[in-house]
Amino acid sequence: MNSESATPSTVLPTSCLLLLSGGIAGIFSWIARQTAPYATVPETIGLLLAAGLRYVIAAYVVQRFVLGVPALIIILGAALAFRLLVLSAPPTLSADVYRYQWEGRVQRAGINPYAAHPDALRHLALEDPAHPLDVGRTTPTLYPPLSENSFSWAKTITGYKRLYVGLDAASIVVLLLLLTIRKQPLQRVLMYAWNPGVVVAFSLCGHHDSLAILALLAANLFIIKHRQEMSIVFLALSFLSKFFGGILLPVFLKRTRWRYAVLFLAVVVAGYVPYASAGRKLLEGLLQYSAVWENNDSLFRLMMLAGNCRPQAGLLAGGFLAALVLWALKRRMEPLQASLFLIAGLLLLSPNAFPWYFTWSIPFLCFYSNTPWLLLSVTCVLGYAPLIAYSAGFAYQDSPLILGLEYAPVLAWLAVGVWREAGQSHQGKDSRS
Repeated sequence: MNSESATPSTVLPTSCLLLLSGGIAGIFSWIARQTAPYATVPETIGLLLAAGLRYVIAAYVVQRFVLGVPALIIILGAALAFRLLVLSAPPTLSADVYRYQWEGRVQRAGINPYAAHPDALRHLALEDPAHPLDVGRTTPTLYPPLSENSFSWAKTITGYKRLYVGLDAASIVVLLLLLTIRKQPLQRVLMYAWNPGVVVAFSLCGHHDSLAILALLAANLFIIKHRQEMSIVFLALSFLSKFFGGILLPVFLKRTRWRYAVLFLAVVVAGYVPYASAGRKLLEGLLQYSAVWENNDSLFRLMMLAGNCRPQAGLLAGGFLAALVLWALKRRMEPLQASLFLIAGLLLLSPNAFPWYFTWSIPFLCFYSNTPWLLLSVTCVLGYAPLIAYSAGFAYQDSPLILGLEYAPVLAWLAVGVWREAGQSHQGKDSRS
């Protein structure tokens, strides 16, 4: 990064970043003033798409121009401002944080959350009276142990949001360290720090995924620094926060030693030990979720529409995902690249791809430009659209039209890219024969 003052060639793009940050801040300021849950979902989604357009332009600026310290200051200052603007606002796009609060209270009451569910503990009045839980009332927790434990670290909704935004901010710091080690411009941290979906997921809604993302980024940092044991430990901690990180274990083991699979397993088992009294119920909530839920999905839904039942679609998705892992191993992808590639594949093949799930893949756009995925990181906010009908008393279900708007351009773009790469590979083989 150029540490000198801004030169004439950087003044215009730096000023552009300043103007774009002001526009995004204005949108988050409006969102922060909305107090009625779900009442302004259509307007909020529209404004988030507008913020996404500004974000995409800003991403182009940081990739296209060599910028100096003033630009980095604007990027980091604006990222902090976006988060502070909506931090105290009610979580108007998701009620998950109220479940976190309930599970935290359950643990403080000395009850194993893997062996209980809200209906069974109704007599203890552990729910927030103003926000009673309306889904999963007969489902024990489905969250892994580290996330479950983190639910006991805070008590208020604002406390949860501060906790997970703090972890989100720590991820920005780790991204800056990774960019420094890789000798890439620090301004590329904007790809994560300014993403509207990231700000909404953690600062507005208080989702816990920032814990798992931070652990995964730390695992990547340690493996680059040749701290192999620590990289596997943090990958296991990411898995214990949300299961997505497990898909990267083969990639990390190939870069370290296969015997470290035992270390990974030991950390995972240690994470579950405090909750072992639940016995066979440890995975009951997760199994219920996996068997029934389907939301905002893309390729999985297409497999279902092709005539496959849910188990068949699950087997197909699992087969495709295994093929992606083998491809990453064959191509010897470094962990950062594999993190983007495999998590993107997982999200496209999963039966559940809530908007905040996409925050997992966004940090890796800082290192690898992928325009279709950058677009999806913006359009994924359309996944909040079912809240419009849900708030009116209808079932929570996806609209085929909205799913088409969210995914069709991205899938078409990715398909064209794969077709072109296959054609170039074929031409290369012909030229060598």
